[in-house]
Amino acid sequence: MTFLRHALAHLRKDLRLEWRSRDSITGMLFFSLLVVVVFSLAFDPTAAVSRQIAGGIVWMVLLFASITALNQSWTREQRNGVLDAQRLAPSSGAALFLGKALANFLFVTSVELVLAPLFVIFYNLHPIGQSWLLLLVMPLGTWALVSNGTFFAALGLRTRNRELMLPLVLFPISIPALLAMVQATTNILTGENEPDLWIKLLLGYDIIFTTACLLLFDIILNAE
Repeated sequence: MTFLRHALAHLRKDLRLEWRSRDSITGMLFFSLLVVVVFSLAFDPTAAVSRQIAGGIVWMVLLFASITALNQSWTREQRNGVLDAQRLAPSSGAALFLGKALANFLFVTSVELVLAPLFVIFYNLHPIGQSWLLLLVMPLGTWALVSNGTFFAALGLRTRNRELMLPLVLFPISIPALLAMVQATTNILTGENEPDLWIKLLLGYDIIFTTACLLLFDIILNAE
């Protein structure tokens, strides 16, 4: 219970900071809207083609957009020695990681809620498969991105080019999850195959990497 209270305290703090500045959500939203509009003008897809490519586009948009929020979340901790105070606080690093990952998850999810109707309009999407499964794929995929992203953003805090370091590390490690996200979303939109295998792969990926991040984050937090 103490661990959960500490994690929720970190979550509330990040939510209050974002509510005051709106830096992360604003940056992600404008980038995402720009990419969605540009791709819709470039492809001019028919309804059949749009279902084939929309899965890849939506996850690529969210992956690149989330980099902004992930880097910004740790930049705030470096101001005024906040990160040093976090190291001295009587709470585990895992609680800090979980609270910040949950905050990033909520930020990216809020952008997804705005993008969803725009994708339907711009790409003329009408899922042929079981559309309710998207309510399972989207949170699982989003968590895969933000959990690893939060961890590796903290890992790159002490590097000189941390904005460049994060995508170089995050993109390769996220390839299995990205493959599962894109394939599951495409199968749901086209109805050609069942997405069950890809959803199970995504769930397993989330469990394994979330556990590893929680266990290893104390080492990252206290590293010199």
